[in-house]
Order: sequence, then C-alpha cells, then structure tokens
Amino acid sequence: MSTPPARRRTRTDAERNRDRVLEAARALFAASGHDVQMSEVARAAGVGVGTLYRKFPTREALIEAVAEHRAVEIIATARRLTGAGDPAEGLARFLHHMGEVLADDRGMSEVVEKAMGSSEPREETREALLAIAAELIDRARASGAVRQEVTTEDVNMVICGLAAVIRNAAGDWRRYIEVALDGLRSR
Repeated sequence: MSTPPARRRTRTDAERNRDRVLEAARALFAASGHDVQMSEVARAAGVGVGTLYRKFPTREALIEAVAEHRAVEIIATARRLTGAGDPAEGLARFLHHMGEVLADDRGMSEVVEKAMGSSEPREETREALLAIAAELIDRARASGAVRQEVTTEDVNMVICGLAAVIRNAAGDWRRYIEVALDGLRSR
C-alpha cells in the first residue's frame, strides 16, 4: 500500500521546513552568537514560531540539532575525501575543510559550548570522524606521504589546536595547518 500523495507532500514540506530552520539557525548563531531569539530563527527560516517549537521544543534542542546537522555535513565531506587520488591531498583537504567550518561557524561553536557545556561532538559523531581520519591517515602512511608513527590522535590534536587558533584569533589558521602537515610528513 502506498502513501497518498498529500501525505508525501506534507512530509516533504515538513522536512524542507526543518532544513530551512536548521540553516537559518546556523547562520544566525554563527553571525550573532548566543543572543539569537527563537522568533528570529523562525522569521529567517520563513516559518511560524509554532512550527519551530513543534520541531524543536527548546532552544537547547534546536542548538543540538544544528550541531548534529553540521557534523553530518563534515562527515559527508570527509568521506568523499577518503577517495582522493592523492592520499596526502585528501588529508590536507580534510584539515582545511575543518578549518573552514570552524572559522565560518565561530559563533555557532560558542553557542554549542554555552548550551551543551562543550563544543566537542557527540560520541557517535566523534567516532565517525575519527574513523574517517584513521582511513585518511592509513592511506597517507601507505603512500609514504606521512610518517609511519602518525596516529589518529595526532590528527585529533591538530584539529583541537586548529579550533584554538580560530577561536582565539591566534594567527592564520591556514598557515597553522601547513605547519602541522609539515610535521606529519615523511622525511
């Protein structure tokens, strides 16, 4: 038995509204930080406040959903990079993508940290990112592009350092990545 067309359209509209809310919230939080009101998010997404609260009953639920949505995008991009022809290039592009996300979403990261007590991704998200990083590192090691002793934890430290450089405006984050990659390269 198939779902009637009206029911499918309703689900599609609801999903589209949810995506618009998440994108609007991410942009507003990134630009304005923690002071963004739920009514501003609804207005920017083009939905009513009631629609927003039906999908996200609390501000924390919205923030968590935005953080998870961002993590899903990062993971999807990272997975595509595991297939890069040049393993060293795949690892470099992964770190640069992380830098771009962190730099573009600086305000969002602060909002997540205030609301959830940490800007660290949830455990399953963190595990997925580390698994992808491990694959990138394994490929780079196998090609001789990085030293054999380089580990996933090394790349995780680079990402944590990258986040600190961006958060504290401590210099050019792209330069930081190049210095870090130079430290990982085979001699």
